Amino acid sequence: MPEAVTVTIHRSQWPDKVRQDLLHSLRARRLNHKFLYDSSRQTQKWLRLHEAYSPARRDADCRAVYESSFQATAKLLSEATRVQVLGLGCGGGQKDLRLMQLLQHENRAVFYAPCDVSTSMVLVACQTALAALPAMNCYPVVCDLLSTSDLGDLFKAAPGSGASRIVTFFGMIPNFEPGAIVPQLASLLARGDHLQFSANLAPGPDYAFGMEKVLPLYDNELTRDWLLTFLDDCGVARNAGQLRFVIEDCPNNSGLKRIAAYFQLRQRCSIHIDEDAVHFEAGESMRLFFSYRHTPSQIRDLLRQYGLQVLDQWITKSEEEGVFLCQRAP
Repeated sequence: MPEAVTVTIHRSQWPDKVRQDLLHSLRARRLNHKFLYDSSRQTQKWLRLHEAYSPARRDADCRAVYESSFQATAKLLSEATRVQVLGLGCGGGQKDLRLMQLLQHENRAVFYAPCDVSTSMVLVACQTALAALPAMNCYPVVCDLLSTSDLGDLFKAAPGSGASRIVTFFGMIPNFEPGAIVPQLASLLARGDHLQFSANLAPGPDYAFGMEKVLPLYDNELTRDWLLTFLDDCGVARNAGQLRFVIEDCPNNSGLKRIAAYFQLRQRCSIHIDEDAVHFEAGESMRLFFSYRHTPSQIRDLLRQYGLQVLDQWITKSEEEGVFLCQRAP
């Protein structure tokens, strides 16, 4: 890692906006997921959780599925002399790194813009990418994807602008309301661009049973510790309430189901944000997290609503994870 790294921070993550978003989350009793990655401590706990439970880290078949998808993408772009990878929700950057390694050859320049809501996460991804790219080819960006109305403009200054472009979005779609994030992704894609993303799936022909099967991937000690770190940082004792995981229907009657985590308070408490205070009564619940589980057909239907089509898909043998390669529909 160089001695210094320049990070572009969009106004959606400036302190006053972050403060407003946090207050809104607390008052609505629905935490914006970005506050689960806000500190270095949260980032490290999420990375440990990812190492322990992510199929991409623990399942050889899942790793093979990603590898096949990356090889197909590299082949698709085989004629390009310059390729720009926009890593939205980049996390630790390991998947983006493997894709970029396959994209590289002696006559091609590869550029990388790791983008996340967490500065710590963006720096981790940037450090990961330096195993394959020179520092000058990295353009780390911090922004809130849902609050960024000028997402396309944000990357115009990134090295490699005008090159063939692949947008990655690995493991992120489940943590957004579908009708909010997919239009943002569609707005970023120009003709000729490609979107490669992964989604957690509900395995088997019975959607409800598949949701029950994957529940233990969420209801475990590492996930609990990661989620409760947010409350720790807000001064709320862990024994002030109980964290419970449930399977619930999408509130927008889409037919989707999600796993959600709620912290139900046993006692009154207050969270202070500078001069503002948000008060909670005993018995109230705050939603700390949710994760949608799709089926491949639901993914295709969702993308079609916003003018995107699936060119290819790769599904694990467990049917718990899928990788999709997309572009704008003609």
